[in-house]
Amino acid sequence: MTAPADPAAAGAAAPGTLTPDALAEKHRPTLDQALDAIRTRAFWSPHPEHPKAYGESAPADGQAAFEALRGTRLDLGQPGTDGWAGDEVSPFGVELGITYPHADPDVLLPAMRAATGAWRQAGPELRALVCLEILARISARTHEFAHAVMHTSGQAFMMAFQAGGPHAQDRGMEAVAYAYAEQSRTPLVAEWSKPQGRRDPLELRKTFTAVPRGVALLVGCNTFPTWNGYPGLFASLATGNAVLVKPHPRAVLPLALTVQAAREVLTEAGFDANLVCLTAERDGEGVAKTLALRPEVRIVDYTGSSAFGEWLEANARQAQVYTEKAGVNTVVVDSTDDYRGMLANLAFSLSLYSGQMCTTPQNLLIPREGIDTDQGHKSYDDVVAGLAAAVDKLLGDDERAAALLGAIVNPGVRERLEAAAGLGEVALATRTVVHPEFPGATVRTPVIVKLDGAKPEAEAAYLEECFGPVSFAVAVDSTGAAVELLRRTIREKGAMTVGAYTTSAEVERLIEEACLTEPAQLSFNLTGGVYVNQTAAFSDFHGSGGNPAANAALTDGAFVANRFRMVEVRRPG
Repeated sequence: MTAPADPAAAGAAAPGTLTPDALAEKHRPTLDQALDAIRTRAFWSPHPEHPKAYGESAPADGQAAFEALRGTRLDLGQPGTDGWAGDEVSPFGVELGITYPHADPDVLLPAMRAATGAWRQAGPELRALVCLEILARISARTHEFAHAVMHTSGQAFMMAFQAGGPHAQDRGMEAVAYAYAEQSRTPLVAEWSKPQGRRDPLELRKTFTAVPRGVALLVGCNTFPTWNGYPGLFASLATGNAVLVKPHPRAVLPLALTVQAAREVLTEAGFDANLVCLTAERDGEGVAKTLALRPEVRIVDYTGSSAFGEWLEANARQAQVYTEKAGVNTVVVDSTDDYRGMLANLAFSLSLYSGQMCTTPQNLLIPREGIDTDQGHKSYDDVVAGLAAAVDKLLGDDERAAALLGAIVNPGVRERLEAAAGLGEVALATRTVVHPEFPGATVRTPVIVKLDGAKPEAEAAYLEECFGPVSFAVAVDSTGAAVELLRRTIREKGAMTVGAYTTSAEVERLIEEACLTEPAQLSFNLTGGVYVNQTAAFSDFHGSGGNPAANAALTDGAFVANRFRMVEVRRPG
C-alpha cells in the first residue's frame, strides 16, 4: 500500500494557485502578532492546546488518518529515491510498518540546490507567509500528528498532542518571526548620497538581498521530533535555504508528515517542492555523518547525544552547526515558604514523560543539615522522603501514572534506570506500571537515589547525565557549597535548566549570579502550575547557547541570523 505522492492526488490545490495576495491576507496579521510577541515576551499562541478546539470530528479523523498510514509506503515524489527504509515500532508496542524514501544524495542534493533560486528571489516576507501556511496545514492535522508523535516518542497522548502539536508549531512560528525580523533589519533598497562640497555629490543606488547559505540538514531526535525539529527547519526555510530532513530512525513519521505538508504548500505557492525533502536511513547506516560533511550542506541542526554533537561541531567545518546535547540539570534546595507546593512541583517535573526531557531536573542539591520551611525545619532525610512520598502520591493510580509517564522510549533508558539503584541508597524505587490501553508498553516510575556530594565515587554518578526517570538527591555541606557545585556542573557538563528554592534574597542573588556567569536558564520557587522543564514559545528561551549543553538557544536572533548573508549590489544613482 502506498500513500499518494502527488499533492493533487492527495486533495491539494494545483501548482501556483496559492497567490502572494492570498497568503498576505491570511497570514500577515499572524506574522505581525508573532513579531510583537517576541518583542514583548508576553504570552501568545495561535495554536489551541485543547483537543476539542479542532472540531467535533477531529479526534476520530486524526486517529483514522494515522491508522491509514500504518503499513504504507510514504512516497513523497522526491528525486534521487534509490530505495525505501523504515522499521519503526511504537514504544507502546504497536508496529507501524511504514517505509520512507531513502535518497541518493548525489541526485537529491543538486535538485535541492537548484530549487533555491526562486525561493531566494521571493524575499523575506513571502517566505515567511509560505512558512506560516505550512504551519497552518500542520495545525489542521494536529490530531493525526499527535498519534504520530505518541507512537514514535512514547509520549502519552495528551503530551504528544500539546508538545508535538501546538507547542511545536509555536516554536516553528517563533523561528519564522525571528527570521523575518533579522532579514528585515536591512532595507531592500537604499539611495546613498555623499556630499562633496562644491562638487556634485557622490550618489549610489544600493540593493540588499538576504542570500541563503545552501542546503540545511536537520538531524531529528527520538523524543521530541517536532518540538526540537521545527525551530531549525523553519529558521532555515524562512531564510531562503532548502532543508533536508534526516529523522531519527525510531521517529520518522512526524517529520515525514511535516515534509509532506511543506512540499504540498510549496507546490501550491508556485515554488519547487524540493526545497524540503526527507531521507530515511537503513539500520546502522549512519547517514547523518555522511550528509553532514557534504559540501552542499551549509547548515546543520542537531538534537541528541553529546558525542555526535561534538563530532559535528568539530568536523562539519563547511557548515554552521547548531547543537542541543546532553546536560546535567540541577535544582538547589535552600529553603521554601511552600514546602508542600515545592514537593508537588518537583514530583511532577521528575515524572513528566518519564524524565525523558532534556529539561528534566537530575540533581537536587540539598544541605545535609536540612532546610527551613513553612512547616518548620526539615532535615535532608525529611526532604528526600517527602519528595519520594509526593511522587508516590502523584503516580499512585496506574491509569493516571500512565497518562503522565508515557512509555520508555528505548532500551538504553530502561538500562540506565535499572542500573541507577546500584549507585547509592534508593529513596524511591522504580516500579512497573501496566498501561491500561497498551499492555506492550514499558512504563516505569522514577527512581530517586541518595548520594553524598562529598564522596568522589558519588561524583562520578551525579556529574554525568543519566537521561530518563533517574534523579539524585545530593547531600552538600551548605547552600554555599551547593552554589559552587552548581557553577561547576554548568561550566563542565552544561545545563538546559536550573531550578532553585529559597526565601533568602542573598541566596537568590548568589544563584542568579552563578547562572549569569555560567549562562543557564533559571527558575525560582516554582510551586504551582509552571514547571522547570517546560518553556513557552515567544517568551522563554530554551537553552542559552552559553554552556556545553547547547551551542544555541531556541529561539533568538543568533539562531537565525547566520543562516543567511546579506549581499549588496551598488549602481550609480
